[in-house]
Amino acid sequence: MIDRVAGATATTDEAPLALAQAISLSALPTGRIIQGDCIAAMRALPAASVDLIFADPPYNLQLGGELSRPDGSHVDAVTDHWDKFDSLAAYDAFTRAWLAEAKRLLKPGGAIWVIGSYHNIFKVGAAIQDLGYWILNDIVWRKANPMPNFKGTRFTNAHETLIWASTGEKAKYTFNYRSMKTLNDELQMRSDWEFPICGGAERLKKDGHKVHPTQKPEALLYRILLACTKPGDVVLDPFFGTGTTGAVAKRLGRRWIGIEREGVYIAAAEERIAAALPLDESALTTMQSPKAAPKVAFGTLVETGYLEPGTVLIDARRRFSATVRADGSLASACGQAGSIHKLGATLQGAPACNGWTFWHHEAQGTLQPIDTIRQTYLLATQP
Repeated sequence: MIDRVAGATATTDEAPLALAQAISLSALPTGRIIQGDCIAAMRALPAASVDLIFADPPYNLQLGGELSRPDGSHVDAVTDHWDKFDSLAAYDAFTRAWLAEAKRLLKPGGAIWVIGSYHNIFKVGAAIQDLGYWILNDIVWRKANPMPNFKGTRFTNAHETLIWASTGEKAKYTFNYRSMKTLNDELQMRSDWEFPICGGAERLKKDGHKVHPTQKPEALLYRILLACTKPGDVVLDPFFGTGTTGAVAKRLGRRWIGIEREGVYIAAAEERIAAALPLDESALTTMQSPKAAPKVAFGTLVETGYLEPGTVLIDARRRFSATVRADGSLASACGQAGSIHKLGATLQGAPACNGWTFWHHEAQGTLQPIDTIRQTYLLATQP
């Protein structure tokens, strides 16, 4: 059961925790959801206590009127009260307040990721720079299956933007470069990432309706946490929603703290995180080196759940076996490691290897090349 801090007190076996009371580092509420206003909750946490912050704040969409498809059916949009602000000035003040608290909470070598749309990301970026953060990258999340522009009056909004920033120009920060390169089949990871929007079994629903209108895909958080944290690091999400950050952090062996105002989201997050299975320690070991990529990187299949870390792959003649690790690298029983291509070549003593056809997995009692999983992914994510 996840401990929950509701309003001003915590419903735990410990003494009640006042939200306004500062929490010591030794009592940092990891693995818990703090219910309440994000700024007040952040103020209760100790300075320099968090390694990474992922924030998916309100976008302040301010949509006017209903939105319908050409067939007349209603389009789900963000019309919730938490996304409404009295004015742009009020939104700016809110943004600066929570970003200031976030900067206080980050360790000197910590970093922040913020996601947004064209409605708010430029305002967020300006506030980030004004507060003394140092922007490291802006990442474009290209949606493989975006919602069309039903009115036909603008381009289809097919992406969102993420800002990654350190605490200052000279600040150190965590970047697992080699793991990212391995995840991308040994090509340097670019700043445009393609993932489908959250759907299928991953999309949380209640009574046939989405629990949260802007639930982010776990694959997106998987990549961010794998890139910018280490096992055991503390990850804070001040706009926790239905707990995507917490679920992925639990899988990857990171500690997490969530802040969320809405009880219905908290209930969904608790259930979701309780069901998330952490990876075993051997699968969490990541690569420190890599080589070349097709249209779909092997790591994409891992981070989207098409192939689970810990899966054992073998070659068609059953001479070699290797275990899939969290960053898309493989580890053989004899202690060698590499990408699907590099490890296949090393084990055979060959100059090169096509890992997609060399490595196989057990499926319905037969051996099938992992390229079949890649083709399944491609079919499922075609626009």
